[in-house]
Parts: sequence; structure tokens; C-alpha cells
Amino acid sequence: MDNKPLRQRLSGPGWVAVAVLAGFLMAAILYAADVWRALSDVAISDAGWAFLLLGAVLTIAVGAGLMALVFYSNRHNYDR
Repeated sequence: MDNKPLRQRLSGPGWVAVAVLAGFLMAAILYAADVWRALSDVAISDAGWAFLLLGAVLTIAVGAGLMALVFYSNRHNYDR
């Protein structure tokens, strides 16, 4: 007997939840950038913002990649 879990697609309400959470994330990022500009005497150039964004994206990508390796390893019983 196969012990693999059933794969289910995300339902309509699930996609709505993902969209709402993505909207909250975008609002938080925009708010943080606005507060940074309003309260800080430190000026960041456009290139600085680009590199800051690039660093954040690469950090999230590395974290997601490592988590994918953990799940892949667990699913294929490499952990034992």
C-alpha cells in the first residue's frame, strides 16, 4: 500500500486567502518604506532601494530553496 499523501489543488477560498495575504504584505512593505522616508535622515538612492529589494528577494529565495530541500528529503526518506 502506498503511503503518499493525496495532492489537492487550492480551492477558491484558498486563493482568496493567498491574495489577501499578498495584499497585506504589499501594504506592510509600502508602509515601512513610507515611514522610513518620513522619519529617517538617511537618504537611500534608487540604486540603494534596488539592491535592498534584491537582497530581500534573494534571502527569501534561499530560505524557500532550503525549505524545499527539507521537504524533498523528508518525502524521499533521506532523513533516516
